[in-house]
Amino acid sequence: MSTGKDRQRQLAREHFERQMQRRAEREAKAKRTAVIGSTVGVLVVVGGVIAATTLLGGNDGSSASESPSAAPSTSAAAGGPKPFDPATGECGYLPDTSGAVKDVGLPPAKAEAKDAVMTFKTSQGDIVVELNGAKAPCTVNSLKHLAAKKYYNGSKCHRLGSAQFPMLQCGDPTAKADGKSQSDGQGGPGYRLAEENLEGAAYKRGVMAMAKTSEPGTTGSQFFLVYGDIGLTPDYTPVGTITKGLDILDKVNKAGVIAPGPDGTGAPKETVEIKDVTISAKS
Repeated sequence: MSTGKDRQRQLAREHFERQMQRRAEREAKAKRTAVIGSTVGVLVVVGGVIAATTLLGGNDGSSASESPSAAPSTSAAAGGPKPFDPATGECGYLPDTSGAVKDVGLPPAKAEAKDAVMTFKTSQGDIVVELNGAKAPCTVNSLKHLAAKKYYNGSKCHRLGSAQFPMLQCGDPTAKADGKSQSDGQGGPGYRLAEENLEGAAYKRGVMAMAKTSEPGTTGSQFFLVYGDIGLTPDYTPVGTITKGLDILDKVNKAGVIAPGPDGTGAPKETVEIKDVTISAKS
């Protein structure tokens, strides 16, 4: 017998699918317009909104000794960003000027397949994430680039989940996070990269993963921090594990959202502003 909670999850999933369909239609229209009006080529949108339903869970649990090639990328689409090449140690990043862009240039192609520690200094306290460079070298390399360029400084986490969507989404430097803006979640760094570490990927409490659109190869700067179990398909790069700051996420979650949407998500009442980001080698 289905329960009220099951019905809520179903509605949330259906809302997410409709949301992704509408976004895909907008992207397709934007691409057609770009092809007609420009000689530069087809523009592809960067990462935007993620949603979730409670189910599954799990982090990759890998160590630095594991080979990045053991975690295949989904960048199989023709013309998409190239995944990590273990032979050369290089990643393929593609320019992307669609959406609201805070241009910081492309990350260096060369990436180290090594774990690292990422520290977000926020208005609510420090959130520390152990990054899995062994399984997601291009993603970690991108995060290092963004941190060095102070890309995240001053940005606000714009989307808080609910019982069905237990995550906090951040990484759009243009987001207002005021419960009114319709453009929150559309900002990106001016490039996109391939998804990584998807084999067996699951999203439960303590996971940091990258947001993207419904299309492969659209990971950008946005990410989500999971404080409960989320039943997402393995399409979003799990890039690390939160080692400090889950209590902050719990506190923000408890305060709730400003104006909940149909899926219960919205801008958090407790503002989470990222003051500074540093990434250091894992000791």
